[in-house]
Amino acid sequence: MVRLLRPLSRGTTYTRLLHLVVPMLVVSVWLFIDMSKPWVPAVLLIPVGLIPAARRGEGLQARFMLVPDGPEGPDPAISTAPSATWRDRARTVLWLEVRLALSVPTTIAMVWLPAFAVAFTRAALGHPVRDNPVLRIDSPHWAYALLVPLPLIALAALLVALGALVTAVARRLLGPSAAERLAALEERTDQLLERTRIARELHDSIGHALTVAVVQAGAARTAGDPAFTDRALAAIEETGRTALEDLERVLGVLRESERPVSGRPTLADADRLLESARTSGATVDAEVTGPLETVPGPASREGYRILQEALTNVVRHAGPVPVRVRIAVEGDALGLEVRNPLSGGAPGPGRGSGLRGIRERAALLGGRADTGRVEGTDGDEWRVRVALPLR
Repeated sequence: MVRLLRPLSRGTTYTRLLHLVVPMLVVSVWLFIDMSKPWVPAVLLIPVGLIPAARRGEGLQARFMLVPDGPEGPDPAISTAPSATWRDRARTVLWLEVRLALSVPTTIAMVWLPAFAVAFTRAALGHPVRDNPVLRIDSPHWAYALLVPLPLIALAALLVALGALVTAVARRLLGPSAAERLAALEERTDQLLERTRIARELHDSIGHALTVAVVQAGAARTAGDPAFTDRALAAIEETGRTALEDLERVLGVLRESERPVSGRPTLADADRLLESARTSGATVDAEVTGPLETVPGPASREGYRILQEALTNVVRHAGPVPVRVRIAVEGDALGLEVRNPLSGGAPGPGRGSGLRGIRERAALLGGRADTGRVEGTDGDEWRVRVALPLR
């Protein structure tokens, strides 16, 4: 019994009821104007639903009145974006018509079922019921008291059922379109990629700095040599300064993650990376083939970061040397290649993300990254080659 009455204790039940009744208020106003044409409000809803902002308004109402917020915020199953396609407009029109249709039985039930309960109560008290156009009782009797709860129970059950029905329809007709679901998936992918990147940066830089500081401090404490202690303190100071620089860079990543995904750099902005490398003294020979604008968001943004890291490694380890950059979009794959002559040996692991970060970024997107020494036309070269799937 308690389980059956539980929906009546939820605020959502009554906000859904209000949501169902509102369209009937508009119909009631029209019926005062012309009762002979009750179908006119349904026709007027068609051009209203074709307005892009109508979907946003209906989505906001549905989120606020039909679906309670969960632990993670509003229910994403109902979109609050304006109509972007004719399919979205058609779904909005259908939603408005269904909402209007469901308001009719809701209003009828709210009017007549309580009226039946009142009529049974009057009959149980010995008063005949002749003013009810649907129910007429000429012979009152106390037994009608047994029927009083039935209309009220039916009303409660009907309202709960209609509320659940309109919520299910809202999720179906006001739910995210395919483009919106893809955008949400890209947003989630970028969040996971950024979290992984931040964790990697913190582990590499801060963890390394703390380890060196602890080892150096322990050695200085046990050595008892002032000269050794000075060297240890100098090492701790340098390591701490480097860690602070790395921490500032990671905080920059956090600040950047607050920007919309669409505002972050992609391979379409690769010219700025190439120009930065040229400013540092490197001679960059770049070749771009294929339409970069067709590369999906996550692959394009991670490709930009991979290219950025590869060029940074060249400038850091090789200095002002000739660099060849190849970016190719071929079919369902994106290829990136950065080659430079080895002037001072192969790059080491280094601090920060480095080569491991490039491999991890590629792996997160289902691609692969090859780094290492290769034989070039003018001697040994260092090559970073990355392949990312686009589908």
